[in-house]
Amino acid sequence: MSKTHQTEIGLILYSGAQLSAVLGLTDLFGMANRIATGHGQNNAPILRISHWQAEAAAAAPHRVFDSSPGTLPVTPTALILPPTLGEPMTAETSAPLARWLRDQHAGGAILGSVCAGAFVLAATGRVDGRRITTHWTYAETLQQRFPKVRVDADQMLIDDGDILTAGGLMSWTDLGLRLVDRLLGPGVMLETARMLLVDPPGREQRYYSVFSPRLTHGDAAVLKLQHWLQATGAKDMALTTLAARAGLGERTLLRRFQKATGMTTTEYCQRLRVGRARELLQVGGTTIERVAWEVGYGDTGAFRKVFTRLVGLAPGEYRRRFGTGQACGKQDGTD
Repeated sequence: MSKTHQTEIGLILYSGAQLSAVLGLTDLFGMANRIATGHGQNNAPILRISHWQAEAAAAAPHRVFDSSPGTLPVTPTALILPPTLGEPMTAETSAPLARWLRDQHAGGAILGSVCAGAFVLAATGRVDGRRITTHWTYAETLQQRFPKVRVDADQMLIDDGDILTAGGLMSWTDLGLRLVDRLLGPGVMLETARMLLVDPPGREQRYYSVFSPRLTHGDAAVLKLQHWLQATGAKDMALTTLAARAGLGERTLLRRFQKATGMTTTEYCQRLRVGRARELLQVGGTTIERVAWEVGYGDTGAFRKVFTRLVGLAPGEYRRRFGTGQACGKQDGTD
């Protein structure tokens, strides 16, 4: 096949990059290559995989691995920032790499990130005003460091054309398969997913994330209320009760609670209730109706609606996917 038909995907080895993700993506794209070749697609682009070492003091990364050695260098079609098992890179330490990535993007390269790789991506400035995702535990920090970026940690994968971002540590499979879908077609992508025994893209990070409320805001009255809500499971959401517990007027509470926690009292209480519901659904065969009542909902329909909106799965679907106990069949009712 002609060199001009090669499509290069570069994987960036920055400081602390997770090597298992780099090698896993290398294998995933290699498998897709073999499948595409086996399909006999005469003009199908063959993926060329390269690794790029990013040195802290260097102005630009350099290739340290090339799956097509001896061929003429080509401009990468896509560059991917893998996750890290350490702390995310700061804007200062990632500045040389961010400048290089910005130049590559200006030349037409797709930029992608997985998990904490989003911090380097955000440092390029190329995602200002755009929606990206990262691991849910990093979402608040990423938003604080880069306020112009729109962080949506509910999503496992966000495909924004020239920018691809994936959330959790293992979501490199989702990003890799999405690139295979785009570059080699859906047939090759699905067969690659089947061979590797992984789900095709379509999962959501909120299936797995745990509500982690903001507690370091410095508002003692709001913090006192948060502790009470946690202890009681937020079963009483009445504004009069919440204001009395905080020792504030209702309008003052609403304003200060939103400022301190980043959400309304209603949304905060719903997330606490749904968090408890997830625990109940994961163990044992309690009916959906009983779970709804246990977390404070007298109306099962309202519970299902709130749960599905926040988690992305109906209660029965969540139990079937994540439950560790024996389901009770008809007790679940309809979703």
